[in-house]
Amino acid sequence: MADRAYADLEWQRERFRVHIQAAKAAQKPLIIHTRQASTDTIRIMQEEGAKDPRGVMHCFTEGIDVAKAALDQNFYISFSGIVTFKNALEIKNTCQYVPLDRLLIETDSPYLAPMPHRGKTNEPAWVSHVAGFIADLKGVSVETIAEHTTNNFFQCFQITRQAS
Repeated sequence: MADRAYADLEWQRERFRVHIQAAKAAQKPLIIHTRQASTDTIRIMQEEGAKDPRGVMHCFTEGIDVAKAALDQNFYISFSGIVTFKNALEIKNTCQYVPLDRLLIETDSPYLAPMPHRGKTNEPAWVSHVAGFIADLKGVSVETIAEHTTNNFFQCFQITRQAS
């Protein structure tokens, strides 16, 4: 089995283009997780018109420049438990940069458990730790983070919110 770092990059680029075209045809948002390929990812998003259908940059670990490029493509930026890690300074700075109306949070279960559970198997209930951390980081209430990220979810996925 080939190491993913050395897999055929042209094959991966072409599959990504097909993925974008499929999302456009289905009129569904893209979910993109990029690692060590942000230049290619953003370039292909721009070339293929990922701005429509839009989407989510899942488990975001890049800097402000990549976040800005993704935001320019109508994407939401989703932060996982990594943002709570002590040495994740670039991710923290990027999180501060991302506006509340384009922010999502996630657990990425079973991976990337937030502090104080780092190193354990992650679970969805711990997304509250990510929300609380980001609220402190941005200087807003956790209720503000919950309201914005919930609204952003419904907006991104074009789901009508049911009255409770």
